[in-house]
Amino acid sequence: MEIEIATIGGYEAVGRQMTAVRAGDDVVIFDMGLNLSKVLIHDNVETERMHSLDLIDMGAIPDDRVMSDLEGDVKAIVPTHGHLDHIGAISKLAHRYTAPIVATPFTIELVKQQIKGEEKFGVENDLIKMEAGETMSIGERNELEFVNVTHSIIDAINPVLHTPEGSIVYGLDKRMDHSPVIGDPIDMKRFREIGREDNGVLCYIEDCTNAGRKGRTPSEAVARRHLKDVMYSIQDYDGGIVATTFSSHIARVKSLVEFADDIGRQPVLLGRSMEKYSGTAERLDFVDFPDDLGMYGHRKSVDRTFKRIMKEGKENFLPIVTGHQGEPRAMLTRMGRGETPYELDDGDKVLFSARVIPEPTNEGQRYQSEKLLGMQGARIYDDIHVSGHLRQEGHYEMIDALQPQNIIPAHQSLEGFAPYVDLAENMGYTVGRDLHITRNGNMIKLTE
Repeated sequence: MEIEIATIGGYEAVGRQMTAVRAGDDVVIFDMGLNLSKVLIHDNVETERMHSLDLIDMGAIPDDRVMSDLEGDVKAIVPTHGHLDHIGAISKLAHRYTAPIVATPFTIELVKQQIKGEEKFGVENDLIKMEAGETMSIGERNELEFVNVTHSIIDAINPVLHTPEGSIVYGLDKRMDHSPVIGDPIDMKRFREIGREDNGVLCYIEDCTNAGRKGRTPSEAVARRHLKDVMYSIQDYDGGIVATTFSSHIARVKSLVEFADDIGRQPVLLGRSMEKYSGTAERLDFVDFPDDLGMYGHRKSVDRTFKRIMKEGKENFLPIVTGHQGEPRAMLTRMGRGETPYELDDGDKVLFSARVIPEPTNEGQRYQSEKLLGMQGARIYDDIHVSGHLRQEGHYEMIDALQPQNIIPAHQSLEGFAPYVDLAENMGYTVGRDLHITRNGNMIKLTE
């Protein structure tokens, strides 16, 4: 059977992930993501109203026109998890393919919301929910399996396409968390089994985000302890405390809500994406928030809440807000510019339970946000966080578990690939032979 891989997006920079695998006449697409930084550098861009070709030209979504070179029928579109750099282009591209979108329940709900908000295209692909540990047939000879992984969003998986020539393991995005705050640990037992099946792993496609960092990525339980330590240390402060984190990081939001209650403050979630992700997670029973937890996304509702906080006393509340990357229209950025009824005073605490995504747009926006907050007297607590991506020892362990015949580094720039290439070469792989450095729009033929 011919096996061919099209590396469509995410092979020149972080963002807009998309990869297609052809096994005989069957094609499976993994991820259809958005590069949000390409949108944010433009003022007032509303992607839901834009044509896909304009977004392709901006570099915001994958250029999937290379798909016309793949001789096969798309049988499934498989997003690995609900982050926008993996699902953000589905509403723009999925309608081109007569194929179902197959994902875990939480991811499917987020995809539904993406499609509902789309104003340019009608996306009518079937939506199929599949849990980690389950499989489905792809054509007559191939099988799709979901393996549970842990990441900075709940319900993440690594999909595996089993073919007669061996398995294709699509390894974006994960960390090895054996004590997650929400959900099950990473299923390393299953990865080791896949690596030792008769035909083994033909190809492993891996996210290289932290490949240059030594050691292993800590568990979310470590971030939870760090956050608890910080919040308990300031529980006697009688002024304002504000926290921000990734809206999609439900485990972190859960910890913030619990520790706010511990230190005698009423938590409240503010911002559209904060309301969207946490509301969806609660509705699907992934998390059990207090009955009286307020979630407000609309600006008028947010400002009414800020007025209530100022009236009843900042010392009684913990606003958990959007804006950890300094996004121009997010709640924390508006607070820094003095555009909300919430007034920051000297000594007020702002907790960033997130790291800056290492990309120039984000770094610049975050720098500006912190400066604006500081000018109002706020004290910054930053990097109360652990990454959702493997470091070096995790990469070594995955390669050892899977024993892949071929490796394709992904989810980075060429510069970002370099540490992973060194790591793979240390394990006996050779560039140009079984270690394939590629670019967006390329084809790699693994078997003929």
